[in-house]
Amino acid sequence: MALSEVYWDHHIPLPKLPPVQAKVTVALVALLCFINSYDGEFVFDDSEAIVNNKDLRPETPLNNIWSNDFWGSNLSSNSSHKSYRPLTVFTFRLNYLLAGGLHPVGFHVLNIILHAVISALMIDVFAILIGGLAYDEKSKILNYAPKTSLLAALFFAAHPVHTESVAGIVGRADLLCALFFQLSFLTYCKAFNRGSDRDDRFSVQWVVVSLLLCAAAMLCKEQGITVLGVNAAFDVLLICNVNVYELSQRLLLRKNPLNVSEMLRSGLLTRLALMGLGGLSMLYARWRIMGTGPPAFTEVDNPASFAENVFLRILNYNYYYSLNAWLLLCPWWLCFDWSMGCVPLIKSATDWRMVWLLLLWCVLIGLISQALCSQDSQRRRTLTLGLVLLVVPFLPACNIFFRVGFVIAERVLYLSSSGYCLLLAYSVGHCCCCWTKYRKLLCASVLTLLCVYVARCALRSHQWRSEQSLFTSALTVCPLNAKVHYNVGKNLADRGNTTAAITYYREAVRLHPTYVHAMNNLGNILKERNELIEAEQLLSKAVSIQPDFAAAWMNLGIVQNSLQKFEEAEQSYWNAIRFRKKYPDCYYNLGRLYADQHRFVDALNAWRNATMLKPEHSLAWNNMVILLDNTGVRGLLPSRSSDQPKWC
Repeated sequence: MALSEVYWDHHIPLPKLPPVQAKVTVALVALLCFINSYDGEFVFDDSEAIVNNKDLRPETPLNNIWSNDFWGSNLSSNSSHKSYRPLTVFTFRLNYLLAGGLHPVGFHVLNIILHAVISALMIDVFAILIGGLAYDEKSKILNYAPKTSLLAALFFAAHPVHTESVAGIVGRADLLCALFFQLSFLTYCKAFNRGSDRDDRFSVQWVVVSLLLCAAAMLCKEQGITVLGVNAAFDVLLICNVNVYELSQRLLLRKNPLNVSEMLRSGLLTRLALMGLGGLSMLYARWRIMGTGPPAFTEVDNPASFAENVFLRILNYNYYYSLNAWLLLCPWWLCFDWSMGCVPLIKSATDWRMVWLLLLWCVLIGLISQALCSQDSQRRRTLTLGLVLLVVPFLPACNIFFRVGFVIAERVLYLSSSGYCLLLAYSVGHCCCCWTKYRKLLCASVLTLLCVYVARCALRSHQWRSEQSLFTSALTVCPLNAKVHYNVGKNLADRGNTTAAITYYREAVRLHPTYVHAMNNLGNILKERNELIEAEQLLSKAVSIQPDFAAAWMNLGIVQNSLQKFEEAEQSYWNAIRFRKKYPDCYYNLGRLYADQHRFVDALNAWRNATMLKPEHSLAWNNMVILLDNTGVRGLLPSRSSDQPKWC
């Protein structure tokens, strides 16, 4: 297929830059947007994925990353989230080794660099999707839409929805997945760098390499497998130049049936078969690795998926899609967590929010009709591939194939936003082409939009620098989110402001009356303030809601011990140990209970268990020394001193 420069490209209000200069410009904009997050702390999910993840430690065998999930739990465990991302964990481990410990600067810097590289590579991806695939004599990609691809890449580099993926260290999974996604696509394009004049030739080797890079993307994050769908659509629509509208008409009207021999000659069916076989192999391997099946999420994680009425479930899913679309269009209201009441469910078809669903589908249907029915081949190609790049990477998060563990997650939009940026850049070019007399106004609008994006990225990445600013920023976006109030309260408590923490914990419990973690933390603070009756009530309610909540059982035992309810306290401690076998702190507190009751043998055994489970448990060691010093090593006789030992 003969290619020529995209007709609207020269109307784009940007200078035409050489390829290297264009990529450097995009990379610098990406760095400018997120550079102020380089010295941020470990925040939110970083605690579990990095700080508390033993797979990062040099003393942990490297092979463990292949049998554990993203959070360091064994994949065979029923409590595992089944997030299998060993290559991402491996980069965390490298950061740990190079920095000599848990120093967040190195983690943040690598994330920022990765985003800059991905943004620069997006120019090549957009150039192919907009202008078509062509190579020069040096096997370099010819860019027939230099201005449009540059503008789309600038939009991508500066889009504020990327802040969670770049400024949050656990977003490394999305960044690495996107990088291998791009490399897989660009490698697949290499398969058509023909060495002769025959149009039917393609390289099987490059297709295989593309599949390997797809597997690497999947080992960084599960979303990586969607590159196969993008590659297939690219092959059908651009390489084979199939007109989907004409094809559907031929199939529906049964006129001019498909020429299978032509498809065989072009190699399309062979390539699709290779990708299908590779994709199925990856999915099968992924399923085997999960071991016990898919993860078990709760109604709190994704309430719409638990709706009994299928119609309401579909409505709420579509409402979630419209909210994701709004985040791409207007990325001002950003939040680290969208669960626990942040997005109330639609419970009736008369809910006013149905307007957003209708608007979303009107826009999508309009774009699809233009993409399929337009007589302009360049417009048809750009819109179709832009929609493919927007929709296909989002499919794993759409609740269609399986239940996901979130309502909205900004990080899953990292790849899909590239499709949006492509469509946005096309819209700018189309408007500039049609409304030439408003060219200056459009130019000012584009410049203003980019400046707003950069400013919003800088502000949002600054909020991600510490948990205090991150959690507090969410209060105005999701005031109904119990988890937001919980995290603000926890952060205040960690900084010693327990009075303010109580207010936020109480609000979290009010918004979500079965929020056991908020009850547990509130009960702990009340225990320290000697408000034991209310603390006992809260902790008792927590364990009645979640009977296997070991920490709440132990804290309840401490409160009951303080209230001199010794039998109930002992039972609470044993319940905690029953649900968490290796619980040294609980054995320590159980030993305190026995010692206060002068059951010295039982106390010694409890503290010995604590030190066996945690050899560095200094309080248990100290109490054992005090106990043996006051009772005698042999026989544990009562101390001759009339003074009561002071336990640690």
